[in-house]
Amino acid sequence: MAIDRAALAGFLRLRRDSLQPEDVGLTRGARRRTEGLRREEVAALSHMSADYYARLERGDGPLPSEQMLAAIAQGLHLSIDERDHLFRLAGHPPPTRGGVSDHISPGMLRILDRLQDTPAEIVTELGETLRQTPLGRALTGGTAHLTGMERSLGYRWFRDPSTRDLYDPAEHEFLSRLWVSGLREVIARRGPTSRAARMADSLQEHSAEFGEIWERHEVGLRPRETKHFVHPELGALELSCQSLVDPEQSHFLLVYTAVPGSASSEKLRLLSALAPRSLV
Repeated sequence: MAIDRAALAGFLRLRRDSLQPEDVGLTRGARRRTEGLRREEVAALSHMSADYYARLERGDGPLPSEQMLAAIAQGLHLSIDERDHLFRLAGHPPPTRGGVSDHISPGMLRILDRLQDTPAEIVTELGETLRQTPLGRALTGGTAHLTGMERSLGYRWFRDPSTRDLYDPAEHEFLSRLWVSGLREVIARRGPTSRAARMADSLQEHSAEFGEIWERHEVGLRPRETKHFVHPELGALELSCQSLVDPEQSHFLLVYTAVPGSASSEKLRLLSALAPRSLV
């Protein structure tokens, strides 16, 4: 497949012009005159330089990589069909759809963008963090940048003992069983050659605890609505976790709240003071 620079540039401009700042979680300034988003705003949302993005829109940029295209698709809040079209215009085959995709649906992103004063995150069926609100990073740490199997909280749970420090020790035994049960169910859906199956093989090789639980063949465990965190600066927090599911992508939007007037509610208020530091 060859890149169609003119069509790619036109498509990017059209999608940028169709978005408003509030559509992507940005604040509209009083003096704003631009219709749609500015190029530098799309570049920032896509985690790339403004010059690189501007050259793509002018039709004289370099051949974008699949990683760059995925970032642009997410920054522009493209639908799955629009994302696939973007890849084809740039001369790349579209990514695989379904449970192995990291592309977050526009609707899910719009909801997350409106939760900036709430701990929230979007995760995959393997517990891989794709996007977090500032308070989400302040609560559970910034994990969206991790790569490979380390992206999965369940994988880190068995390979990195410090992962468990954020959770009440009384919950550890159940959480271990929960992760193994969930991984077994994902493998049943995705098959013996899936990423989930490779993860299970690796964990059986490196974690005796995982192997012992795996041999129980336990399935059907579900997360408890109330989560008990042990924050390194705020101490114990008792939070309710509500989830919204995107069945097409197998993504979960997790939102953490506290009972009004409780000690945990006051700690969530204090958490906002830690949020800026979580971006570093």
